[in-house]
Amino acid sequence: MTPRAGMLIAAGALVAGTVTVLPAAPADAGEPTPRPLAPLAWTDCATQAYPRLQCATLKVPLNHDDPAGRKITLALTRVPHTAGTSQGPLLVNPGGPGGSGRGMAGYVAASLPPKVAAEYDVIGFDPRGVGKSEPALDCKPGHFAPVRADSVPSGAAAERAAVERAQSFAQACGRKYADVLPYIDTVSTARDLDAIRHALGAPKINYLGYSYGTYLGSVYARLYPDRVRRMALDSVVNPHGVWYEDNIAQDYAFDTRHKDFMAWVARQNAVYKLGSDPAAVEAAWYRMRDALRATPAGGKVGPGELEDTYLPGGYYNGYWPKLASAFAAYVNDADPKPLTEAYERYGEADAAADNGYSVYTSVQCRDAGWPRDWNVWRKDSWDVHAKAPFSTWNNAWYNAPCAFWPVDSLTPPDVTNDQLPPVLILQATDDAATPYEGGVALHRLMRGSSLVVEEGGGNHGVTLGGNDCLDGHLAAYLATGKVPRGEDGAEVDAFCAALPEPEPEPVTAAAPTATPEKSGRRAGAVRAEPAGVALHGLLGHVR
Repeated sequence: MTPRAGMLIAAGALVAGTVTVLPAAPADAGEPTPRPLAPLAWTDCATQAYPRLQCATLKVPLNHDDPAGRKITLALTRVPHTAGTSQGPLLVNPGGPGGSGRGMAGYVAASLPPKVAAEYDVIGFDPRGVGKSEPALDCKPGHFAPVRADSVPSGAAAERAAVERAQSFAQACGRKYADVLPYIDTVSTARDLDAIRHALGAPKINYLGYSYGTYLGSVYARLYPDRVRRMALDSVVNPHGVWYEDNIAQDYAFDTRHKDFMAWVARQNAVYKLGSDPAAVEAAWYRMRDALRATPAGGKVGPGELEDTYLPGGYYNGYWPKLASAFAAYVNDADPKPLTEAYERYGEADAAADNGYSVYTSVQCRDAGWPRDWNVWRKDSWDVHAKAPFSTWNNAWYNAPCAFWPVDSLTPPDVTNDQLPPVLILQATDDAATPYEGGVALHRLMRGSSLVVEEGGGNHGVTLGGNDCLDGHLAAYLATGKVPRGEDGAEVDAFCAALPEPEPEPVTAAAPTATPEKSGRRAGAVRAEPAGVALHGLLGHVR
């Protein structure tokens, strides 16, 4: 669940436990018999970073209940196995909903131990509606163009204008994609996963999903438990809160994580000179926010854009040094340029972000019930904002089109599962985008699963990002299928220590020497970077 990611919630719209019970029996019994598929035609699409990367496309039904009807196209990537014996396909998903997964195949294949990667065909894919898949949704290009009105409403007129803006986005989606929107949802995407499996000629899949990808994997496992060989789920969506409640939980968690960042800045007072008291540093950040309302930095960074810029720091603390440097330059030197550059680097929306947001809303608004009475959103948002002001209203407006969505919502499936081989669940204790409770909840719902916890970790997406302990558990699982087991009665099966906090960087007004990578929640593709930066750029934080 990516910034938006990932992926905000308020009380009362969706009752946890209200579920559609999906059949636990093999799904073939109640589904149309799939037609034989031609082998995928893989072509070379190598890059400098991933010289063995291949690409293909696959046509699937728009409506899986009408297999002879309209087709849509999924874009796939592959790094083929090189070992003499293959363990089959490893499908990888970076989350979202709305995240492009084509770039994940090369990264995962390059990041796993060579002996493990050599045994798998690592498969990336753009889910329906995303990226190179067709049709790719873009409901309202430029929806996030700066400078937007302050996300925190200043009065009834400002709130009304923001509501109308959200409503206009929903209406634009309905006008452009009326025939498609009923089929942009998690269950349909899970059935696409099985079409990919079928096209690959594999009786079962292996799967690695991050963030929203954990929910997609859980739904697939519920639909097709007999077709899961191995499944690793990193940074887990709480299935009890899909999606309104999960977003509210994020509001509180992101505010806590922002305070963690302020405390880190305070500990680095010798570098940033913003004070040694975390509360005073946080007060300075909110004064900066107030000043940007009157005079946006560089003519493009107002309060909403500031939140967009600093929210990625809640996903990954590797961004903290540059974010702190921009903060200090603005407060101490009255220099807005580093702040503008930070926005361009982490928060600015591009065409890929417009596409990601269109799919994000399409999936989340369709997947589950949302309040249709704006008064519910207003009350919940003000109540949460009073305790967690960092991004509550920003997140509310990000999700607000769901109050006016032109397609009725579905009821989320029950992902309880007792028919799977051991599933590996990996979760940081202080993850803001998918709070810790989600990992525990899914662990309880998936009998026989194993929960590995990064103790004290606050990053979102914790494997293949530089933590050797977590990476070791993932590699061992993919190699052998074995998971760690804790003592009888223990909730957690294994613990890993968190990575050290980042080192500060000197405050400088100099612009980057290269084009900034887009690593924020509305980001597109990124350059090759060290493990943590590269991973979190690929995860994209589209929520």
